[in-house]
Amino acid sequence: MTTLKNTRPTEGELEILQVLWDKNTASVREVHEELLKGKEAGYTTTLKLMQIMFEKGLVSRDSSSKVHIYKPLVSREKTQSLFLNKMIDSLFAGSSAQLVMQALGNHKASKEELDEIRNYLNSIK
Repeated sequence: MTTLKNTRPTEGELEILQVLWDKNTASVREVHEELLKGKEAGYTTTLKLMQIMFEKGLVSRDSSSKVHIYKPLVSREKTQSLFLNKMIDSLFAGSSAQLVMQALGNHKASKEELDEIRNYLNSIK
């Protein structure tokens, strides 16, 4: 997987990566159809973004057939970690506790989610 330090994805690129992470591989058309479920997007915009992502090393492209198939080269976990660490440092003065309290204060967590959080906290003590 590619390192993200020099190739941090933009917001639009992250939306495309979400689709590719869920599907593992997809054509531009498949990605575009998924993006249309959440917002208006032009096909040529999706195509151009995916071409840029290929040039940046965020995705690979199999061009052995008529339809190019794209695959993510950056992992969801590393990307989440990168953005989360940056957010903690810049918005929460480096405090993970403040991030968690803000998230739980603004979002109603289910009992299952709270149990999962509790179990995770108990495991890292």
